[in-house]
Amino acid sequence: MLDLTPTQRAYVLQFQHKEKLLAGIPGVGDATVAALWELDAATYRRIRETFSERARRAARELLADDAFAARVGRLPFAAGATVVGLGDSITDDDQSWLEILRHLLALRRPQDQIQVLNEGVSGDTTAQMIARFLDVVLEQPDWIFCLAGTNDARLHGQYPTKTLVSLSDTAANLDMLRNFGATQCPARWLWITPATVIEGQIERDWFLSPFELRWRNRDLTAIARVVEDVAEQGQDPCVNLQEVFGLPPDPVLLLPDGLHPSLAGQTAIVRAVVETLTARP
Repeated sequence: MLDLTPTQRAYVLQFQHKEKLLAGIPGVGDATVAALWELDAATYRRIRETFSERARRAARELLADDAFAARVGRLPFAAGATVVGLGDSITDDDQSWLEILRHLLALRRPQDQIQVLNEGVSGDTTAQMIARFLDVVLEQPDWIFCLAGTNDARLHGQYPTKTLVSLSDTAANLDMLRNFGATQCPARWLWITPATVIEGQIERDWFLSPFELRWRNRDLTAIARVVEDVAEQGQDPCVNLQEVFGLPPDPVLLLPDGLHPSLAGQTAIVRAVVETLTARP
């Protein structure tokens, strides 16, 4: 970590939260996690808070639109409800769509005390989400928002011959997640498809390229159709990020790595989520 610039270090910290992997170990706190990044606790907290403040600012800007604020007021969450966001780094991001949603609810509906839990883990595939899904079930959520499948489409090596998870396994994994939840908690589901990416920027990125990681839009589009199918089978609402980001995607909605949504992209996701859940029948 010592050879990273401050900007590069902040980029990594934005998406990778080791405290989630160390949860349950006695004595683990900010100082412990900061040391893993070769930082002091105050610097670590300051970096994280920078991203959190951007999410809060994005929420305030969205609520400045009276029509959108009214939609947030109509979101179908009862007072005291628990909303869990299940996903990978796009959800785990300190300024993610889920974090913006947390601030939207806190600002617009503070009296309802709606709990928003971020169960995004950077790098997770749908199979890994199954492996840790019991933790989600034990929270007894009222809603589960699932943005999954981006890492199923991940390619490794200079000459990859397959995606990390096959399309048929992705479909089976998503079906397993929903069945797991349906039999053990009262949650309703919202599904969010993977977004599109800028393939060339991923291949040149300072962080992704050395690990020989790639994504192709044709694989992400195929997974998006699978997510839509799972949502349709369960009669659940679904947000198609392929339509939100476009193909090719609007570069303003992505960070320079070509993979992760920018703050504008995360804001576009949460706007689509709110509009989907408050759409008139």
